[in-house]
Amino acid sequence: MPRTVIAQQHDTVDLLCLRHLGATAAVTEAVYRLNPGLADIGPILPLGREVILPDLPANTARVETVQLWD
Repeated sequence: MPRTVIAQQHDTVDLLCLRHLGATAAVTEAVYRLNPGLADIGPILPLGREVILPDLPANTARVETVQLWD
């Protein structure tokens, strides 16, 4: 089930996908399909912008990341 996330300062669609889904391949395109007009905003999303993220496709490799600072 798709979920909604909130963009932080200097977020891009790729960064949101990586942070919340652990992948960008085949996911970034789905984000633009779920959010009409999102591409018109430009590469950097406005702070507080709600973005609908898709479910991660079953065949997509997930990258585990570590956040050094909170």
